[in-house]
Formats: sequence, structure tokens, C-alpha cells
Amino acid sequence: MKKIQSSFIALTLLVLSCSEKKPEKNPLSGQDIISVKVSSLSSEDVSNSIVATGLISTEDQANYSFKIGGVISKIYVDEGQFFRRGQLLATLNATEIAAGVAQADLNVAKAQRDFNRANNLYKDSVFSLEQLQNTRTSLEVAQKSRQATAFNERYAKIYAVSDGFVAKKVANEGEIVGGGMPVFLTNSTQKSNSYLLKVGVTDREWAAIKIGQSAKVTLDGYPDHKFEATVFRKLQAADREFGSFQIELKLKLDQVIPAVGMFGKAEIKTNQIEKSVVIPYNALVEADGEQGYIFALNGKNRVKKIAVHILKFDNNKVYLKEKPFGIDQIVISNSAYLNEQSIIKIIQ
Repeated sequence: MKKIQSSFIALTLLVLSCSEKKPEKNPLSGQDIISVKVSSLSSEDVSNSIVATGLISTEDQANYSFKIGGVISKIYVDEGQFFRRGQLLATLNATEIAAGVAQADLNVAKAQRDFNRANNLYKDSVFSLEQLQNTRTSLEVAQKSRQATAFNERYAKIYAVSDGFVAKKVANEGEIVGGGMPVFLTNSTQKSNSYLLKVGVTDREWAAIKIGQSAKVTLDGYPDHKFEATVFRKLQAADREFGSFQIELKLKLDQVIPAVGMFGKAEIKTNQIEKSVVIPYNALVEADGEQGYIFALNGKNRVKKIAVHILKFDNNKVYLKEKPFGIDQIVISNSAYLNEQSIIKIIQ
């Protein structure tokens, strides 16, 4: 980003230099006398902001899977397709499952007959109390086993628990999957503001950002839109892969539905006010990242090149981190023609 800023500054300075008045010759000495305008340094209170980039995601993500293993019989949604809450997404082949349910029913029926027979024999004093209790226990075990089998049967089908879309389809029809193995990776769109921009920041930036602070977001897919956002969540641990701290911004997209993974840039307002020296944009001679150069008066008709530290810039102004030591006035025109051997003439 710093390289892009530097290139943009250099291009702007070139355009400005082409429109400025060219130097004139001193007829006595033959040396160029360059007419320049000067300006005093001023300070302003600047609202500090943090610029960070990241990718679009949603507030809730889920991996849908079957509770039990089996052969996938049917998948009803494709990758990228939206679905509604309660919609059937996939089913397993029911042959083995139906056989298990039928077997559980038969076990319950047999255990019930055994218990009824034991109860009658106990009343006739043929069976002991222990034998009756054992048959009752066998009946209860068979009933619980049938409940477990019926429960597994319900989870041989995948239903959507919220509105969303399929981010990735992991398995296909005819494949054998184990219990708990993901079949779909999904993103929830239960709410209209479910979309997030997840950005990485430094430790100092993380400390300066507070939940609820506002931000402006631009997305590569919608370059002409600027979306409002707020800081939704701050993760308490650094990302192990990138080493940065993750901040999640909740987006206000209105009717726009971006793709998950779309690149975005956020400017987060931290509500921290700091004093900054402000110079006109065309006073900047060159810049590289956070360092730039300007020309300051050195006597009545000379200049000297001064290094400055850039805080940020906009279309008209450059904000410096601190005031150059001992400098009160700087050159704001024809800087492209100057060097430290130039003779200048100050004009209004």
C-alpha cells in the first residue's frame, strides 16, 4: 500500500509541476531565478484512523454433516446455492438405517413378551422377583436402544438450521462418509447484517480499536460504493498463520450481497485526536512510504531540502507527524525545479 501511495504522490507532483511557472534566466549572472510561493506551517487536530485490509465472511459459519456414517443417497443443493431455514439439504441411503429401526422394534416386542410372561409366572410364584426384574431391565434396555436408533434415523438427513448458502461442497452422491465428516461448508445469512469484513492489524492498532467504533469500507467488487461498518468483535489471540490480530467489522450493505472471500479495505476511526502539522499537497517534493521531502527557506533567496515524516494525506493536504525543527516557512510552488543551489524569488 505504501508503494501505491508513493506512486500516486509522484504522479500528482509531476502533473502539478507541468502546470507551474517555469524558471526565468537572470540576465546578469545567467543563473536560473525560480519564482516560488511560500507558506507558513500550521497545525490541526486530526482524528486518527487505522487502515486495514481483509476478506469478506459471514457472522456464522457451519459445517453440516451426518451423525452416522453411510452412503450419500441425495444432495439437494450445489456449491454457491442459497438455502432457507428448514430446507432438506442431503440424505443417506435408508436401507441399512431402516433395517436397524426394524430390528430395534423387534427387540422391544420380544422384550415386552418376555416381561409379560415373567410377570404372570411371578404372580403364580413360579418366577422369582430377581427373574422378573431382569426381564423388566431387558425391556427398558430394548426401549432405550430403539430411541437411540430412531434418533440416529432423524440425523440421517441434513436440514438447514438457518438461512445461508453453500460455501463448499465436500462430498457427493454415492460417496461413503463417516459420522461427523463434513458434507457442506456453509455461511449463514440469517440476518441482513450478517456479513463481516475480517481484517488483520498490529498489536498497537488492536489496542487502539474499541468495539462499536465506526468505519468506512470499500470492496474490490463494488469500487464505487462506500459502506458503513462498525467494529463487531476483537479476537483475543493473534492469528498463528499471519501473526496479526484479527478485527471483525459488521457491514451495512443494504441490498448488496458480496461474495465470501471478496477483498475489502477498511478505515477505522479510533476517536483519538492528535495534533498534526499540515502542509499543502504540492509542497511535497517526493515520498517513500512514511518519509517525504519538502523545501524550506534558507536565507532570503536560497532553499534547503528537509526530510519530513508523513502521518497521512488526502487530496489537498499532507499531515506530518511532527514539525520540522527550526522551520517556519516552506515552498509550496515550483518545487520540481528546485535544488539546494537554486536562487529563488518569492512571489505572492
